[in-house]
Amino acid sequence: MRIKYSPDADVLTIRLREGRPADSRDIAEGVIVHLSTKGQPLEIEILDASKVVQKKDIEVSMEALFSAA
Repeated sequence: MRIKYSPDADVLTIRLREGRPADSRDIAEGVIVHLSTKGQPLEIEILDASKVVQKKDIEVSMEALFSAA
């Protein structure tokens, strides 16, 4: 997983897995999910991210990811 913020575009990108997007869906205003050919989510984009998410509110827990495996 890779999380990237572009201050110039004000876009937060959460890359879930590698792959080439085959489709995109708007799941909420300003939130886009990019899907593989099999319908798996590859990436989530949050537009106007500074209006939605503040840096102090971001917390990443790797423990939860690995305990599910």
